[in-house]
Amino acid sequence: MADDIISMDDMMALYEVTDRYGIDREQISVPLEKSGDGSLSLQPSGAVEITVPANVSTRDWLPALDADLRSKGFLEVEEDDEF
Repeated sequence: MADDIISMDDMMALYEVTDRYGIDREQISVPLEKSGDGSLSLQPSGAVEITVPANVSTRDWLPALDADLRSKGFLEVEEDDEF
C-alpha cells in the first residue's frame, strides 16, 4: 500500500520539473494516491493538478510531465541567481 501513496521524494521530483516553468508551488495540486499512467490537468482556478503514475516510477515519468507542460503552453523561465 505504501507504493500507492506519493512520497516526499515524488514531490521533490515533480518540483524539479515544475520549478523550471516558474509554476508557483501553491498552484500545484497533487492527489496523495498514485493512479494509472499519471496525468496533468489545468483547473479553472488556474491550478495545475498532477497525478503521479502508479504504473511507472515517478523519475521515469518526469520527461512525460515535462512534455505535457510544454504542450499546455508552459515555457521554461530563466533562473534568478540573486537572493
